[in-house]
Amino acid sequence: MKTVAFITLGCKVNQYETNAMTQQFIEKGYEVVEHTQKADIYIVNTCTVTNMSDRKSRQMLRRVKELNKEAIVVACGCYAQVAKEELEKIEEINLVLGNNEKKDIVEHVEKYIKNQISKKSEEDKRYIEIKNTKVQQTTEIQKKIETQIEDVMNQKEFVEFGDITFTEKTRAVIKIQDGCDRFCSYCIIPYARGRVRSRKPEHILSEIRKIAKKSIKEVVITGIHIASYGKDFKQEYRLIDLLEEMNEIEGIERIRLGSIEPLLITEEFVSRLEKLSKICHQFHLSLQSGCDETLNRMNRRYTTEQFKEITKLLRKTFEDAILTTDIIVGFPGESEEEFEKTYEFLKEIKFYKMHVFKYSPRKGTKAAVMPNQIDGNKKEERSKKLIELSNENEKAYNEQYVGKEVEVLFEEEKNGMWQGHTKNYILAHYKTEENLENKMIKLQCVEAEQEYLIVSH
Repeated sequence: MKTVAFITLGCKVNQYETNAMTQQFIEKGYEVVEHTQKADIYIVNTCTVTNMSDRKSRQMLRRVKELNKEAIVVACGCYAQVAKEELEKIEEINLVLGNNEKKDIVEHVEKYIKNQISKKSEEDKRYIEIKNTKVQQTTEIQKKIETQIEDVMNQKEFVEFGDITFTEKTRAVIKIQDGCDRFCSYCIIPYARGRVRSRKPEHILSEIRKIAKKSIKEVVITGIHIASYGKDFKQEYRLIDLLEEMNEIEGIERIRLGSIEPLLITEEFVSRLEKLSKICHQFHLSLQSGCDETLNRMNRRYTTEQFKEITKLLRKTFEDAILTTDIIVGFPGESEEEFEKTYEFLKEIKFYKMHVFKYSPRKGTKAAVMPNQIDGNKKEERSKKLIELSNENEKAYNEQYVGKEVEVLFEEEKNGMWQGHTKNYILAHYKTEENLENKMIKLQCVEAEQEYLIVSH
């Protein structure tokens, strides 16, 4: 029996797909082992959202080869999709597969094994030729990327893995769509994932019903751009229609949305969402910048004024709404004045938590060749300032809950404290010897720290 190990980098979509690949190998008779153990095959599901993601992917691909020099090392996922030639230069990697090839990964691996005759094979010769290729100019890199991603860009339908659930403690993650049509100027993901393809609602609902039978109480809706769900269907069926059907499934008590496009939040959407008792009132709205000029260069399709109105609508409708966001600092051309606009806007909106990223150029994107790239030290300075603001907001918000009752879904025990989350996704700690895994209990908040609440009877 051959052994296989998996390493997953990046988002919940990748985690979901790793679980699907794992099931494929198990069904073919392979034994799955931890990635820290010696294995015959290592599958690294890569991420490419930042330069740091690329670097970590390369590190992990090289590291697993050290565990077994005879192992077959497979790179798949988003980085593998857009940087096939770059990864093929790395001698530790045997096989590079794109996102659409994950669904047949066992066949690809077994075909590679059969075709590998010697180190002097034609495939190895091709790798050597690639290694001797000189570094290309940005325009040539763009052409190569377009060739490499042709298969995903031409993909018309959602690739169905079947009912393969990725579970995080007491919640299940459900992938409902793939791809993105937005083409923000800094983002390589549309090239790695292709156009929007939505999963058929009957398949999603079937998977969730099976999850409910396993007594899992919470599901998280994920995808590359879930706000676009259904836009590729011939019939009129969008994300809110799916959520309404999910809300009727017995056994599921919480439905949590992943990151959503701000422009999804309209009065009609919110009025229908308000009627769904199981929807969690935590909304991750990806802002990226609080300056209109910067947003325009990013090719984001809203203004700060539109975004502000969206936050007002959500807070008016859901009194306990928690709003979180992503912010990029140091985007090309971001002057001191533009950054200050962002800072003041964020102070006004008062997000519960902000995930701050220093801009990272991605080869093949428009932003990578924009003038006025920002110095790394300046990015670091701006990042620290926003993180401090985020921490202040989080602490202030948590303090509002002292003396109030909250309902917590508990997940795990650490050092005598049970940890779980409220419906609007605030972390809570509760000291008890009782086993509370997957139990939902109403408790009183007695103290508030920056990152969590302390609750008690």
